[in-house]
Amino acid sequence: MIEKFSFNWMKTSISVIIPAHNEARSIGKVLTEIPSFVRDIIVVDNNSTDDTAKVARKFGAKVIKEANIGYGNACLAAIRFLDPNPPDTVVFLDGDYSDYPQEMTKLVAPIDRGDVDFVIGARIKSMRSSGSMTIPQIFGNWLACNLMRLIYGGRYTDLGPFRAIKWDTLKSFNMRDRNYGWTIEMQLKSLYYKIPYTEVPVNYRQRIGKSKVSGTLKGAFMAGIKILGWIGKFYFSKK
Repeated sequence: MIEKFSFNWMKTSISVIIPAHNEARSIGKVLTEIPSFVRDIIVVDNNSTDDTAKVARKFGAKVIKEANIGYGNACLAAIRFLDPNPPDTVVFLDGDYSDYPQEMTKLVAPIDRGDVDFVIGARIKSMRSSGSMTIPQIFGNWLACNLMRLIYGGRYTDLGPFRAIKWDTLKSFNMRDRNYGWTIEMQLKSLYYKIPYTEVPVNYRQRIGKSKVSGTLKGAFMAGIKILGWIGKFYFSKK
């Protein structure tokens, strides 16, 4: 379901989590465009070998390190960091500048209004730059979303990484995946626990640098295996 709305003001406190592995070329651009209403920005330096951490600090982010490679590992490290003083809402955002950080307003508004607990930024075709998503990404999204619709009655159209979720809801999910399956795990759990959610259309452009997942045959294959594995796990858990 794609939602359109107007935005007036922000009542909820927001922390932004950005997993980053060798994103020194792009992380400064990302941080510059994040709206000023966010409470704090957590950049997780996921075993980078470049100046990702240095650049992120220069632009005002709180930087933590997670030596174990994996998108999920980085997200879990940030959640542990926020646990003593959590926000109302968490926004997940990639550090490669493929998303448009200034569109964060669109993601958090439905949560701020109290309409839903979880929002996905849907990278619809008309708002994607040419070549910004690979054929394996497009097919994987189509397959996963259709399987979620057929098996669980889901209304998702995308597995987009640009997403917002209430802190209490996120914690209740007890997230476990440590790499490729993080996004699908979150969406499946929203269906399993009947959490109110929506999608909003967002722009999407070609990332700076090479993707760690879709940019390699191994990454695309492993992501596909993880997606199907999580869907199968939840299917059989309902039996």
